[in-house]
Amino acid sequence: MADTPTESFAGGSAEVRPARVDRRLVRESAAARPHLALAGGLGLVSAGLTVAQAALLGHVIAAVAMSQAGLASQRVPLIALAAVFAARALTAGAFELSGRLAAARVLAELRRRVTEQLLLVRPGLVRGERTGELAAAAVQGVEGLEAYFAGYLPSLMLAVTVPLAILVWVTPLDPVVAVVFAVTIPVLIGFMILIGVGAQSRTQRRWQALTLLSSHFLDVVRGLETLRAHRREHAQAEILEAVGERYREETMGTLKLAFVSSLVLELCAMLGTGLAAATIGVQLTGGHLQLSAGLTVLLLAPELYAPLRQVGQQFHATADGLAAAGRLLAVLDEPAALAPAPCPSQRGKAPDPRHAALRFEHVSFTYPGSEVEVLSGLELTLAPGEFTAVTGASGIGKSTLAGLALRLSDPTGGRVSCGGVDLRTLPVESWRRQTAWVPQRAKLFAETLAANIALAAPHASLEQIMGAATQAGLADVVTNLPDGLRTRIGDGGRRLSAGESQRVALARAFLADAPLVVLDEPTANLDDAVALQIADAILRLAQGRMLLLITHDQRLAALADRAVVLTPGGRSADLVEQHGRHPVAA
Repeated sequence: MADTPTESFAGGSAEVRPARVDRRLVRESAAARPHLALAGGLGLVSAGLTVAQAALLGHVIAAVAMSQAGLASQRVPLIALAAVFAARALTAGAFELSGRLAAARVLAELRRRVTEQLLLVRPGLVRGERTGELAAAAVQGVEGLEAYFAGYLPSLMLAVTVPLAILVWVTPLDPVVAVVFAVTIPVLIGFMILIGVGAQSRTQRRWQALTLLSSHFLDVVRGLETLRAHRREHAQAEILEAVGERYREETMGTLKLAFVSSLVLELCAMLGTGLAAATIGVQLTGGHLQLSAGLTVLLLAPELYAPLRQVGQQFHATADGLAAAGRLLAVLDEPAALAPAPCPSQRGKAPDPRHAALRFEHVSFTYPGSEVEVLSGLELTLAPGEFTAVTGASGIGKSTLAGLALRLSDPTGGRVSCGGVDLRTLPVESWRRQTAWVPQRAKLFAETLAANIALAAPHASLEQIMGAATQAGLADVVTNLPDGLRTRIGDGGRRLSAGESQRVALARAFLADAPLVVLDEPTANLDDAVALQIADAILRLAQGRMLLLITHDQRLAALADRAVVLTPGGRSADLVEQHGRHPVAA
């Protein structure tokens, strides 16, 4: 673990312009379009009600002031005014509800698409993603988009409809004040744009500080045991304090800018309202304007600037969400690792690896963004029921080979076939149902031991789960647990050792009973005694199955029916096969 966190955010939100994010969010948020259309209609209604309220109120005040009859003579206008007040309240409530419903649907849709992108579209290429940064964007960042759809976009619609309606109404009543409004509105918008440019830059730095803090904190939590073993925990605490201080400074800077922008917008709106009031007063004094018209225009002045001020305030509230959306949209733009699903008429039946060989035919593979071929011209055949071990130096392409066999990604050249059928012509699910994977580090979830074993077979009975656990060498572990298979493990539960966790992964493979099993360094970081127990379980797992083992452990590779040494050979990958089975050294 490095002592200083990385400062780069390649592929992150810093490379996505906010204007592009705005357009893409609106364009791709199909779930929100009905709500946004409804919000647009409600905006027009709200604009009309705003003008009607000012006109009725101005008429009532002028009529009462100019006559001796009092309010009793204005019963009908007062009833109409009360109805307009109620309608405005209902419209405002429906406006906010529509925005929040749109926000909820967009947030769910965006998270779903990002999850599908990482787990289904490019599962074999997620190793380069910064998980802490993505988690911060998908959780806290996406929540910030609620203010965008529930606040900013509706306010933007009001900022277009309400001032336009007021100008149309005011122009015939008082052309002079209409000119004042027409001049002050662009000035206010100009200040909003200037402040917005600075706010975007400041928010971008703040978001980068937050993602840096999230990524580094996740890295520290994952490596706590290693840090304590090497007495580096205090150094990491100092780094986290420094990154946290940077985040605090950027946050305070953003807040200061937000306060300044609010002050400027309020000042501009106040000056515009003051100019309109002074102009109306001069005209009333000179007898060039009727009292009801002057009151109407004066009441409309604050309503003219209110939506514009609201847009400025909502802009700051949505800045974090837009920065996070830029990061997530960058993830969605990444190329897929798998070929598009074939049409139903073109889908072939997935061959059974129990009876058909799996062949890598002149396979090449290059990771996106890299020019180096990890595999080049690879030729390898896995026979049904054969236990094949693949060894070689680190970085030579062994794990890439395993990912191609599981179809976590597709080759960039050549093809992977089973029984002569190219795997790219099959639905991904149909092939993966015939595979099982045992990774180097098993992921345990905060659930019971039974639920963790039954991950690939959730409907398995306790007897079947116990049978798989016994085959994986977990019987003694289950017996010693307080609640047996019902004991909670993982976060907040019983902690399992590395060897026990690996046996849970093997039990999953036994229970899945898949004809093709891929194991990636199953004995790495285990002591010799535990590694021997794992090796015995692997031999039981290999019975009647096609088994592909990726390993550096030569003793484990010697158990295989065939050991293949993967070595670089210029632009091609040479395979040196070593046949025969050898006993494992004690």
